[in-house]
Amino acid sequence: MTSIGWSRFQFAFTIVYHYLFPQLTMGLALLLVAFKAFALRTKNPVYDDLARFWGRIFAINFGVGVVTGIPMEFQFGTNWARFSNFSGSVIGLTLAMEGLFAFFAESAFLGLFLFGEKRIGPRAHFFSAVMVFLGSWLSGYFIVTTNAFMQHPVGHEVDPSGRLVLSDVTAFLFNPWAIWQYAHTMSAAVITGAFVVTAVAAYWALMRRHERHTRIALRVGVVVGFVACVLQLFPTGDQHGKMLARHQPAALAAAEGKFTSGTHAELVIIGQPNVPQRRLENPIVVPGVLSFLAYGSFGAHVRGLDDFPQDEWPDQIELLYYAYHIMVGLGTLLIAVMGLALLLLRHDRLMHTRWVLWLLMLAFPFPYIATSAGWMTAELGRQPWVIYGLMRTIHGTSPHVSSGNVVFSTLGYMGLYTLVSLAFLFLVGRILRQGPEPADVVHGPAPSALDPRAEPAE
Repeated sequence: MTSIGWSRFQFAFTIVYHYLFPQLTMGLALLLVAFKAFALRTKNPVYDDLARFWGRIFAINFGVGVVTGIPMEFQFGTNWARFSNFSGSVIGLTLAMEGLFAFFAESAFLGLFLFGEKRIGPRAHFFSAVMVFLGSWLSGYFIVTTNAFMQHPVGHEVDPSGRLVLSDVTAFLFNPWAIWQYAHTMSAAVITGAFVVTAVAAYWALMRRHERHTRIALRVGVVVGFVACVLQLFPTGDQHGKMLARHQPAALAAAEGKFTSGTHAELVIIGQPNVPQRRLENPIVVPGVLSFLAYGSFGAHVRGLDDFPQDEWPDQIELLYYAYHIMVGLGTLLIAVMGLALLLLRHDRLMHTRWVLWLLMLAFPFPYIATSAGWMTAELGRQPWVIYGLMRTIHGTSPHVSSGNVVFSTLGYMGLYTLVSLAFLFLVGRILRQGPEPADVVHGPAPSALDPRAEPAE
């Protein structure tokens, strides 16, 4: 493999591993606000217990996310020097804003949330949770805006030296691609947080532990998770797909395995792309649906890969195709799981339906897989461009960095991340064993029927 191949592999590995943690913190941030809001409204201490419990797990995820995010910043200079030199005046704005504003706000208020509850009172503690949420989600927006510029560059011009400079800050910060990509990313993060919360609550239910906390955690996790799953499909997924069809039609064609242009384009449910022969083998399709989803009409013309020069095709079509279909397939499955859980919850049967509790407990890895596949779809679909239409990936590398150096540092990251993973699992496992109940409190009878307005225990 060449130096550029190893540099791409290294960045893909580090970013996929890193994003396992921010997606949970951003999802949990919303759920922490929900737990604290219900605690203020109902005066039920169980909500405070849950906020405290998940706040500790949030803090560990946040810390590991910071540690694993640092190498990616260095890679802009070590592995992608020409890209950084060309675009640094533009993307440096959002990267700096993420660090200077969002990250520090999230860090400061997270400390207040974790250690200041007994000193600042319930309302101020709720405010600290809101600020952690805002800092976390604002951080996500700045990062997504940076990526959106690489997908759909706006608000820039080229200066006399041949470098990009900002010409319209508003257009750059409110890039239409960024708006829909951000909404899609955040709904995915909430899905991850909700599935993790329901998985732990399902485990408690199966083990017959922490019944009061189990009922409330299941209710909040299932309701929030179902709403987020629906939003992930529509409107965020729908609009993001339309943006892809409008601005990156070659990526859409590759993701759908569509090699020839035509009207009434089929939506592919399953099939195997044969790139050398430019056809999809063993396809199961739904006629006309791709045309409708992409352009709003069943008879709309959809461009296939034959409409584009081959040097503008994504260079990993098979991987892009399968990543896209894994994302869509798992997204559909997650809606079904949360929909079933919500139906049982409405009839007060979820706590007693053990096979669904097992399903919820075992389903938590699927949002992680779906989001990883989604990011792979976005990044592989943009190829062969590092900034779409402006700079090819092959022209963005560091020409004096050998493949041996990149391999060596990649192996180093893998070893380091293995140690980080072991430490993370140990710390989270210890919190899970401790559970959400304070050691010095024994609660009375459980509140009735998962009602968030249930009266506090005596």
